[in-house]
Amino acid sequence: MSIKPTSILLMGAFLTGAFSMSGCSRSPAPDKPPSEGKASEEHPLLKVSFQLDWYPSPEHGGHFQALVKNYYRDGGLDVAIVPGGPGAVPIPLVATGRTAFAMGRFDDIILAVKQGLPLLVVCAQMQHDPQAIMMHEDGAVKSFRDLDGRSVMSNPGANWTTFVEKRYGVHFNLIPMDYGLGRFMSDRNFVQQCFISNEPYFAELQGVKTRVLLIASGGYDPYRVIFTSRAFAESHPEAVRAFVAATIRGWKEFLHGDASQARARIQSENPSQTPALIDYSMAAMKKYKLVEGDPAKGERMGLITAQRAKEMVQTLVDLKALDAPMPIESFVNFDYLPPADGSAGK
Repeated sequence: MSIKPTSILLMGAFLTGAFSMSGCSRSPAPDKPPSEGKASEEHPLLKVSFQLDWYPSPEHGGHFQALVKNYYRDGGLDVAIVPGGPGAVPIPLVATGRTAFAMGRFDDIILAVKQGLPLLVVCAQMQHDPQAIMMHEDGAVKSFRDLDGRSVMSNPGANWTTFVEKRYGVHFNLIPMDYGLGRFMSDRNFVQQCFISNEPYFAELQGVKTRVLLIASGGYDPYRVIFTSRAFAESHPEAVRAFVAATIRGWKEFLHGDASQARARIQSENPSQTPALIDYSMAAMKKYKLVEGDPAKGERMGLITAQRAKEMVQTLVDLKALDAPMPIESFVNFDYLPPADGSAGK
């Protein structure tokens, strides 16, 4: 089987526990304990943990909304939200049963399952991945084609880079991510991978106007997903349904309702998340329809479709990250999603 470097890292992480799923350089936070619920003495709750991909931020807002509004508790769950960071290892933690749920990119989970890890995607955390490339507004790069011959700071082995080179007939040199903005700030021609809902804010805060290209807009468009292990899904199907329904409800309220408690919780666990930054991140998630998707295209919060799953597999085959198609049932189960008009979102 022909495997991209990202896939090799995934298996290495499972064996060594050293893989980092972070895909951006968002601002760090001091060490904080996991967010914890309180079990009900009258109705014992199932204790589960949810591993974040980074430090608490608005990109996790729906989960914190569900936590502080007790939507997880209402579903019979005592959820602990565990902060991530550059050293977070969600895939091996879920695969070995050390955490019940985690989040990550759809393509990474597919590749991990292909290598034999017992993972199962249960819903979309975001309809479109927030990863983007960021340039100076007055720089020469204005489109993906303009990357030809340039250097881009990105995660080594990222499948989107191969996709962009192939689709647009370009070639660019990759510089490993250093999770900072120093080089970008000092070089107006520098290009780096970012979260569209985060790094541009910090650059502009320091007086540098930016231009961003959402990688999904270039054609490489994986979901950002919530996944669990097959063993947990099979032994606790109602818990998975409850977690998914509460999360979707939390996201709807976080983006369109009173999110004051969730915002305060995020700030308490990650003081770098100022009110202005949270406002910026929430506005970006709405502007680019990251969480909700485009209703005109049949997208909605949490939804994963068989068609997009098949397209993602075929894209990975075309990129030679997979040597052959694999059945979508091997990595995703649609049975845990609430109905489109279900009460979970009301």
